[in-house]
Amino acid sequence: MLELTQRLVSAADGSGPPVLMAAILEPGPRPLEQGSRMLVERDGRRIGTLGDAGIDELVAAFAPQAFQDHAATTMYVTEATEGGPVTESRHAAPGGGGLALSARTVAGATAIYLEVVEDKPVFLVVGAGHIGRCLAKLADFLDFHVVVLDDREDFADPERIPEADEVICDDFEAALERFAITPNTWVVMVTRGHKQDELSLRKVIGRGAAYVGMIGSRRRTATVLQHLLDEGFPAEELRKVRTPIGLDIGAETPEEIAVSIMAEVIMLRRGGTGAPMYYRPASLR
Repeated sequence: MLELTQRLVSAADGSGPPVLMAAILEPGPRPLEQGSRMLVERDGRRIGTLGDAGIDELVAAFAPQAFQDHAATTMYVTEATEGGPVTESRHAAPGGGGLALSARTVAGATAIYLEVVEDKPVFLVVGAGHIGRCLAKLADFLDFHVVVLDDREDFADPERIPEADEVICDDFEAALERFAITPNTWVVMVTRGHKQDELSLRKVIGRGAAYVGMIGSRRRTATVLQHLLDEGFPAEELRKVRTPIGLDIGAETPEEIAVSIMAEVIMLRRGGTGAPMYYRPASLR
């Protein structure tokens, strides 16, 4: 138990890598102890047990997807028999173990809480204009560690962006070269012009960020990407750049544009589709 607790603390404060925690919420029909916990590392190693080898295997098999989605969700263990409940998020046990994880509530099932425990993700806003300030507010509300960068003193002013944890006033290229970008860093480029966006993108691309987004029209951003491709930047890395940025919600104002960008960030971070959730039963369609 001490090892498990210490590992959770190291994941939460950033001194160790993320880890998947699984905890029994409802034992259901199985002889399990409520509150039992198990940790799964990225490489598959485990600390502790949930009390059932089949369920332990099932959670370990789901771990790669959980890390990818930064998951925090409740899953339900059901019998993976033919004709059984089928959901949009069902994961069968390796080797046909007769169990499946379902994202949908199933009466009488074993309920397991799954959460990837990790340090706060870093949200780096390159550009402290109207959209950049709106992004800082939203990212702070969504519990990111917010960093705002601009090369203009009157814009890179902590008093203008109180939601930011850090405000950096420096040359874009110099600051980005020094900035520690990790797989838990989300970078959005919303500077005052395409020149500054392109210079910033050069210093960010290929460094393993979780997300790289650049604002601009299709024509302008396509030109920027082509410049970098012609200069030898890998096509694979350029394809990862989210540009034009955000989800198509008809945004017009800086606040609305910031919402569309953060919606895309949440979608990618949590493994969503961006599709409307509107639903009506057949009788009302």
